[in-house]
Amino acid sequence: MDFCETLRSLNIEFTQNEPLSEHTTFKIGGPCDYFVKPTDLDQVIAVVNAAKENRIPYFILGNGSNLLVSDLGIEGAVISLAGFCGVTADGNTLTVLSGTKLSALCSFALEQSLGGMQYFWGIPGTVGGAVYMNAGAYGGEIKDILISVNALIDGEIKQLSAKECELSYRDSIFKRNGGIILSANFGLRPMQKEQIRAEMDTLIARRKDKQPLEFPSAGSTFKRPKDNFAGTLIEECGLKGYSVGGAMVSPKHAGFIVNTGGATASDVRRLIEYVKETVFMQKSVNLESEIIFVGR
Repeated sequence: MDFCETLRSLNIEFTQNEPLSEHTTFKIGGPCDYFVKPTDLDQVIAVVNAAKENRIPYFILGNGSNLLVSDLGIEGAVISLAGFCGVTADGNTLTVLSGTKLSALCSFALEQSLGGMQYFWGIPGTVGGAVYMNAGAYGGEIKDILISVNALIDGEIKQLSAKECELSYRDSIFKRNGGIILSANFGLRPMQKEQIRAEMDTLIARRKDKQPLEFPSAGSTFKRPKDNFAGTLIEECGLKGYSVGGAMVSPKHAGFIVNTGGATASDVRRLIEYVKETVFMQKSVNLESEIIFVGR
C-alpha cells in the first residue's frame, strides 16, 4: 500500500503540494509533497511508519516558528502536529501533548493557579518545539520546569528524564537523536492567579514594546553571543533597517529579521550572511543563527 493509500485507509487528513508559507510564522516557504495532520498518538506513529516503509523523508512541524523553509519547499512529508494537542493536570504536574501551543498551555496553567509557565506567554511556538530548542525568555527556560518527555525514538516510545534530554541554551538531545517529542511533563508551583496574570501582562507588554510583532518573523534570528547581545552588536554596526528584497533587519529590534512583504527564503539567507559578515568584520564576533533552515 503506498503512502497516500495508507493515509486514506486510516482517515488521516493530508494534502499534496501544500505551500509552507501558510504554516510558518515567517510566511515564507515553498510546497511540500505531502502535508499530513495526525490528531492522536496512533496516527502519529502510523504516519511515521508509512513514511519509512515508502522511503519518504519526513519533517515534524509544530507552529512553524523559529524556522526558515526553502523557496523550493520540503521534499517528502511534513507531519504537522498542530492537531496533536491537549493538557491534563495532576496536582502541580501538567502533561502536555507536543502540538499544544504555548499560549494555550500558559492559559491553562493560569486557570489552574499554577506558576512557572508565565515566562513563555507570547512565544509563538508549541510545546514540542519549546522542548526541542529549550525555549526561554525573560529569565525562564523550559529546563527549569521540565520533569520528563515521552518521545518516539528508533520506532519505540521512550520516556526521558529532564536530565536525559540534555537541555542547554537553545539545544537538546532531540537535535541529535532524531526523536519525535510526543508529550512533556512539567512541574509547576501553586501561585495566586492575580499574580500570574500580572506577570503575564507585564511580559507581553515588554514584547509588544521591544519586538516587531507587527511583521512576520521567525523570532530572534541569532543566538546570544557570550557576554553580549546580538541585537546590540547589529545595531552598533548600523544595520537597523538594512534590507535585502523583502527581508529587513527590524528598525525596532535589530535581533529580528522580518518579512516586510513578499520576502523569499533567499532574501532572508542573504541578509543573514551579510549581517554575520558585517558583525564579524566590525566586532570580531561570530553570530550563530538561531533559526533552523530546512528544505530543498
